[in-house]
Amino acid sequence: MNPRYATLIDAVALAALPPARVLIVDCRCDLADADKGRRDYRSGHLPGAVHAELHGDLSDPSRAGQGLGRHPLPREEAFAATLGRWGWQPDLQVVCYDDAGGAMAAARLWWLLLWAGVPAAVLDGGLAAWRAAGLPLETSVPERTPTRATLHFDANRVVLDADELRRAPVILDARAAPRFRGEVEPLDRVAGHVPGARNHPYTENLQPDGRFKPAQALREAFLPLLGGHPPQSVVHMCGSGVTACHNVLAMEHAGLCGSRLYAPSWSGWVSDPSRPVARGADA
Repeated sequence: MNPRYATLIDAVALAALPPARVLIVDCRCDLADADKGRRDYRSGHLPGAVHAELHGDLSDPSRAGQGLGRHPLPREEAFAATLGRWGWQPDLQVVCYDDAGGAMAAARLWWLLLWAGVPAAVLDGGLAAWRAAGLPLETSVPERTPTRATLHFDANRVVLDADELRRAPVILDARAAPRFRGEVEPLDRVAGHVPGARNHPYTENLQPDGRFKPAQALREAFLPLLGGHPPQSVVHMCGSGVTACHNVLAMEHAGLCGSRLYAPSWSGWVSDPSRPVARGADA
């Protein structure tokens, strides 16, 4: 079976997929408690799901301090090894989920897979939607046969260089408005945003029940932010390159395809004290 879902999948559709043809990845995490996602996984997860560690599988802590932000991207070979450990094969439908509307950190894994050319989907509404549908959880850790995965990251999907970010026609910052405006900064050493960036908090992509807004509604929200520029000219950022992936996913689901991620995000930008900082509303 070729993967059919490339952005979102609902709980009922996921439950109907043959278990042997799907790889489900639990991406739950907590930035304040690195082990909480693992504990939550062990207390109950979707049947057959493996667990992804944000601080290991979905980022590379060994590259911290190199201007790459708090969650540096994994290297190509390391991410391939992670997929191989999970038993990934090219014909599997990959589905990522969490309990934070996709932001912590299902959209991050989805984006890494997109970067690697691997079709994947995020469970719309996450764990809450699965439970609301009356579907079961399990506590056992599945035994998956390791595979030898090979992949290549698409350089057109990512921005790592601050000078390239400066040249972007549209920069969208996914952080909450008070952080963007520089009123508070709980994680990074400087408050504010990149001059010229516009704010689109990832929470604006979601309905009250935690599911994504309809594709047309997302499109209508993003198009004014593009200012007539094509989607490919958009670069997304956040605090460390995690929640920004939520905005990439929302745009792709809305048919606005090809936007990029500034992976170091704000934590990488402020690693160089000479870079300018803006405060207040959109520049």
